[in-house]
Amino acid sequence: MATDNLPDTTRSRWWKRGLIACCGIAVLAYAVVLIAGSMSSREIGPRLTHTITRGDLLVTVTEQGTTESAENTEIKCKVRGQNTVIWVIESGTVVEPGDELVRLDTLYIQEQIDERTKYSNWSRSAAEHSKARVAASELAVPEYEQGTYVTELMTAEKDLVIAESRLGSAKDILRHTKQLAESGYKSELDVEEREFSVAQADLEVKLKRTQLDVLKRFTKKEQLQTLKGNLTATKATHEANAERAVADESRRARAAEELEFCVVRAERGGLVIHPNAAQWETAPIEEGAVVYKDRVMLLMPDLSQMQVKVGVHESTIDRMKPGLTAKVTLPNMTLDGTVTSVASVTRPAGWWTGNAVKYDTLIGLPEGQGLRPGMSAEVEVLVARYENVLKIPVAAIVETDEGNFCWVKTIEGSERRAILLGDSNDVFTVVKEGLQEGDEVVLNPTAFRHIQSAAKTSDEAIMGETSSAKNAKSSKSPESN
Repeated sequence: MATDNLPDTTRSRWWKRGLIACCGIAVLAYAVVLIAGSMSSREIGPRLTHTITRGDLLVTVTEQGTTESAENTEIKCKVRGQNTVIWVIESGTVVEPGDELVRLDTLYIQEQIDERTKYSNWSRSAAEHSKARVAASELAVPEYEQGTYVTELMTAEKDLVIAESRLGSAKDILRHTKQLAESGYKSELDVEEREFSVAQADLEVKLKRTQLDVLKRFTKKEQLQTLKGNLTATKATHEANAERAVADESRRARAAEELEFCVVRAERGGLVIHPNAAQWETAPIEEGAVVYKDRVMLLMPDLSQMQVKVGVHESTIDRMKPGLTAKVTLPNMTLDGTVTSVASVTRPAGWWTGNAVKYDTLIGLPEGQGLRPGMSAEVEVLVARYENVLKIPVAAIVETDEGNFCWVKTIEGSERRAILLGDSNDVFTVVKEGLQEGDEVVLNPTAFRHIQSAAKTSDEAIMGETSSAKNAKSSKSPESN
């Protein structure tokens, strides 16, 4: 159909349709140009890259800690049992020799002194009595051996002589009576009477001889053994009484000495601080607190020998060794330090430490810095130094189950490359294999791959929309109508 023969309204409608089609083609062409530019920019690659170079790598461990003195004079409680603090000096006070530091309640100690004095007097009285008995028992042995026994022996010998004399007289009278009886002057009855007297005197002599023999052979030994046994027993009793008296006197003297220890004074001048009470320990030293014997109540630090105590996490404790250098950052200065001690046993872990397992490590500081205990410090310990090694940023490494990878920028785009790594700090890692000096690696490659994937999906969607628009234009051409 020729357009010249169409009415004006129809010609106007076809003119508008042509104008709209031209505009659509122009918009489509512009979109194609933008897509091409976007795709070309993606082919060039990401702009966040890093060039691999050689250099030195320092591996450090950083922990937080506090300053303390390496040499502390401990002020301990010297009073036994439970003692209540009624006054304590403020932490951080500078004192002079003889100044009061702590005062403890003395009521219980005074009661102990009175009680021990009573027992001491009783024990001393018993000891004096037993001492007198020992002296008497010691004299009883020579008294019997040199006095009583000799007297008894002489008496027995005298009685024997008298008995023998009486026996001799009885025999003479019997003989004389027998002669008179033969002459008729004495009767048989008189003779029998004199024979009985002789027999009686003879028995008396035998009795005295037996008594004398028993005295010499048995009585003396028995009596001496008894006296010596009594002496030993008396000595033992006296020793027990004497020891009890000494013990009671010692307890009384100790109680009196502890009364003096209830007022603690400074033995030297210097700074006095309260020991830091950890959560798992007893309450800090303050008025009303209860302390026991040998409890550290105060510390007098030597300010010329300061150190920093830090807790090193269990993941890095194997790299900590005495002699390593450290940089110590304090609120107003930075000092060079040295690791002097690493604990072999971890400190107790719990809710108060966030359940973190840490080992106490001491960092020695130079003298004459004017430091005070309790200052916060950041310690950076140098655990390893590598010179002239290839370094890759930690941000360019992707760790997978298959190994470590990075993306290297090339002319054709970025490619994945397997790498073998060495030691690392928080910024760089030593590259052993897989890269060369001058290689350009992608930073944050994981995010970059996600961006590429999203861009590819977006490009495919745009191209699909463009094809749909072309198809729609073809279907609405004038010839179709």
